[in-house]
Amino acid sequence: MTSSEPAAHILAEDTDLAETVAAEVRPQAVAQVTARVLTFDRGRLSPFGDFPRDAVGLLVLRGLLIRRVELEGRYACELLGECDVLRPWQADDVQTLPVNSSWTVLEPSRIAILDAGFTRSLAEYPELAARLFERAIRRSRQLSVNMAIVHQARVDERLRMLFWHLASRWGRVRGDGVVLPLRLTHSVLAELVAARRPTVSSALSDLARRGIVRAADEGWLLTGGPPSEQPRSAQAAETRDPKRSA
Repeated sequence: MTSSEPAAHILAEDTDLAETVAAEVRPQAVAQVTARVLTFDRGRLSPFGDFPRDAVGLLVLRGLLIRRVELEGRYACELLGECDVLRPWQADDVQTLPVNSSWTVLEPSRIAILDAGFTRSLAEYPELAARLFERAIRRSRQLSVNMAIVHQARVDERLRMLFWHLASRWGRVRGDGVVLPLRLTHSVLAELVAARRPTVSSALSDLARRGIVRAADEGWLLTGGPPSEQPRSAQAAETRDPKRSA
């Protein structure tokens, strides 16, 4: 279900974006920069709907979404959350392959429409445009990392790398490890690492047994170090035991 809210003060909710504005004019910018907000419940999204053609895009203020791209029954997936900029109505370049994309809301989401009114505010506060462009570049780089992860031979290593990749953005350090506060199901994780769900469930059990990652109330707890911190001798031992490939 989708609902619309009155115009929201975007910089009051997106503090990272607000911090790009000089401190002496920031309160003024917070008051002036507004946009209409849509809220989405969990579930599959049909087309996002009709949006102003002059809109810069959509800004995720809160929530979690997954975008799937399907080609001949195979999927590539991208996880998106707060601060990400989307433009789902933008047509792709001319395709010579039968590619389809779809969106699912994993956690209730609030998304701002960066329409013409917001665009006018960029003239007064051009630093906002620079930060939004920075985020678009970051999104493309994260996709490259995702591609490298799914090319790893072992599913347990894909999962470990994925968790730490997501933790670089969403993780919180606490005494017993790093908490990743994302409620990602085994099915969603399977899509993100391009593997079968039963294989992912088995690999997660193995990671928990080895004290590397386990399910937690908030989402997932990373109790081992990042893959780069793994001793070379342990890496060599695992290489001699090639198990669990997709």
